[in-house]
Amino acid sequence: MITIYTDGAAKGNPGPGGFGTVLLYNQHRKELSEGFRLTTNNRMELLAVIKGLEELKVLGIPVSIFSDSKYVVDAVEKGWIWGWQKKGFKDKKNVDLWKRYIPLHLKFKPKFVWVKGHAGNPLNERCDQLAVAAAEGRNLQADIGYEADKKGASDLF
Repeated sequence: MITIYTDGAAKGNPGPGGFGTVLLYNQHRKELSEGFRLTTNNRMELLAVIKGLEELKVLGIPVSIFSDSKYVVDAVEKGWIWGWQKKGFKDKKNVDLWKRYIPLHLKFKPKFVWVKGHAGNPLNERCDQLAVAAAEGRNLQADIGYEADKKGASDLF
């Protein structure tokens, strides 16, 4: 089984943000994180999942994702994303990320497990540390999807 722990953080919401992801398979461990200059917590929570799944190179191994985000876990486990997709994501946020997630979901069919945040789970705490450090880093990237949604794509180029 491949286990992926994820967390996201944003200061100000919107504000500077980051995600942290820890992937585990047998004795192998990989940590991922990135920071963005203007984003939201929910975007970072979802991006942490996406980035973790994008790292996977092999099909057919069960994948479990542990997240403290009810937004992400419930959207997938309760099947909300399929209704959102059917309605063209009308009036939904983070459409760019959900559209990026769906093919990964269909490819890997992950099982989500909600974990309580800041409750002493060492891997969830590590993801939080990675996310916060990334959000506080230098040379933060643009979250193009978020900024395009707020400004209009024509304002970015």
